[in-house]
Amino acid sequence: MKQEPSPRRPSGPVPAAADGLLTGAPAAQPSRRVLIWEIVIVLALSLGRSGVNALINLIDLASRGPIGDGVASLNGSASARPWIDLAYQLSGIVFSLAPVALVIWLLARWPGGNPLRRLGLDFTRWWPDLRQGVVLFLAIGVGTLGLYAGGRALGITTAISTNGLGEYWWTIPVLILAALRNGLLEEVIVVGYLMERLERLGWRTWSILLSSALLRGSYHLYQGVGPFIGNAIMGLIFGWLYLKKRRVAPLVIAHTLLDVAGFVAYPLLASAFGYGS
Repeated sequence: MKQEPSPRRPSGPVPAAADGLLTGAPAAQPSRRVLIWEIVIVLALSLGRSGVNALINLIDLASRGPIGDGVASLNGSASARPWIDLAYQLSGIVFSLAPVALVIWLLARWPGGNPLRRLGLDFTRWWPDLRQGVVLFLAIGVGTLGLYAGGRALGITTAISTNGLGEYWWTIPVLILAALRNGLLEEVIVVGYLMERLERLGWRTWSILLSSALLRGSYHLYQGVGPFIGNAIMGLIFGWLYLKKRRVAPLVIAHTLLDVAGFVAYPLLASAFGYGS
């Protein structure tokens, strides 16, 4: 029986980028143009798109009447059948984290070391990260309540409904997972990834902080002008802390706790004391 010759690898050196793809080794340092396009694509697939949609939503809301009369619904139901709704909620959470996996993979492709360690998302300092995250949650949480109340009084913030899932055994676990998803998605992309890439492009510190903060505020515009301002301020604080500590984990913890409080604790307290949105 005639044996087919085995395929031969082309002779001569393999380009660094191609060799990296074949062996799993980091690719060569990307050019400025490649980095810019990478940022554009990542944001178009994630929170940049959310910012554009939120702006369109705000324009639509303002053109219909006072912003304060609007209602922003979070965590809405996707089906009248509970088990189908649960499936939709879980798949939505999993697939919405794809951009986080993408940026970690992109950071791993270029030189610079372990991407989780570079972002400060590893578990080497879990106790200090947890402690700092809780302190940050308490500090930001008080300010968030004040800004929301002030925005409602001024008519620049919509009423916010944070739980439209109904009362099922899986409602609270899904809301907690949604809070964790938001913490990972926003802090890894808007703080860790974006700031790392803008630094490589040679941006100044103030412009990096401002860009990250404005992006964070932009995808909250569907809640009104008040949440845009509040989240932009939060973005400045989170960005400054990240540039100082180089750890995104405390920010993820604080953000997750803030959303858990908003998604779970506040509706329960409001219902117990007879308050609406």
